[in-house]
Amino acid sequence: MVNPDFWKNKNVFITGHTGFKGSWLCLWLHSLGANVTGYSLKPPTSPSLFELCELEALIPTYYGDIRGKETLEKAIFETNPDIVIHMAAQPLVRASYLHPVETYATNVMGTVHLLESVRLSVQKGVNLKAVINVTTDKCYSNQEWPWGYREIDVLGGYDPYSNSKACSELVTEAYRHSFFQSSGIGLASARAGNVIGGGDWALDRLLPDCFRTLAQNGKIKIRNPHAIRPWQHVLDPLSGYLTLAEYLYTHGTRFAEGWNFGPDDGDGKTVEWVVNQICAKWGNSASYEVVRGPHPHEAHYLRLDCSKAKSKLGWFPKWNVEQAIDKSVEWTKAYLAQEDVKAVCLQQIDEYSKS
Repeated sequence: MVNPDFWKNKNVFITGHTGFKGSWLCLWLHSLGANVTGYSLKPPTSPSLFELCELEALIPTYYGDIRGKETLEKAIFETNPDIVIHMAAQPLVRASYLHPVETYATNVMGTVHLLESVRLSVQKGVNLKAVINVTTDKCYSNQEWPWGYREIDVLGGYDPYSNSKACSELVTEAYRHSFFQSSGIGLASARAGNVIGGGDWALDRLLPDCFRTLAQNGKIKIRNPHAIRPWQHVLDPLSGYLTLAEYLYTHGTRFAEGWNFGPDDGDGKTVEWVVNQICAKWGNSASYEVVRGPHPHEAHYLRLDCSKAKSKLGWFPKWNVEQAIDKSVEWTKAYLAQEDVKAVCLQQIDEYSKS
């Protein structure tokens, strides 16, 4: 699991650091004593976790588009990172139906630009040792199997988002074999499940949609009550990325491959089950209804097999789905009460690290 001693004074370059997962990762790494630099567009939502936690004051930031290689290459060369974690993406399935070209440009060519910038920076003398491309559980060709997908299973994707992430995986594999293996740089990809936690305001994600409605005393509306997803608190996959990064840095190309970081099998729950839990924990007579009608295709059943990460990295998920929902509700209620949400984040990180 996460080794605090390893991260002290490490130079870490994160793309997409102004987003939900990126902000949590920046806070965690900063608390561990790492020297973090971020490259991203401005925060994608308002409010945003990045702004609420005043991360711009803590994290040197290059504001730029991952689709522009020149500024990205310049940022990596100037920063001279030990480790790069690539999280910048168009992250939403339904948005990919509306903006397919932007989705492919960001998720596929953005990955190309990131890896090419790393390659050229190394040629110029940057002593980088590890790169992680963060993709998604949806990169697999979903057969609606009742068992989990393994890293050796076929990649695919029905919708532009999922498909673009499968393409990003293939780009990663090509750069690994063509350029990085021979130079001793560990390049891996990381695939997580449906991540939840405090500070997510994205549209068309279940918990943010629920919390927006509950904050206004409304009734939650759900589209696909029987869809099953691998729900996990944001700190679980982030701990996987940090554990993998240490292994790549320490052991090089031996761990340069794809990795699943999902929840335990019992945490694959239906949308309706999750919403019931949220309503029960929220109180105040919170309720929901199912909205029928035509909706874009979404997978019904998806599960990850994380045996490899557990056996080879010693990683395992710490918080089950009920704990993840508890922490998400706790954070949101603290935000609505105008408490110091940065302190809440750091407290949850501390609780997670000690659990």
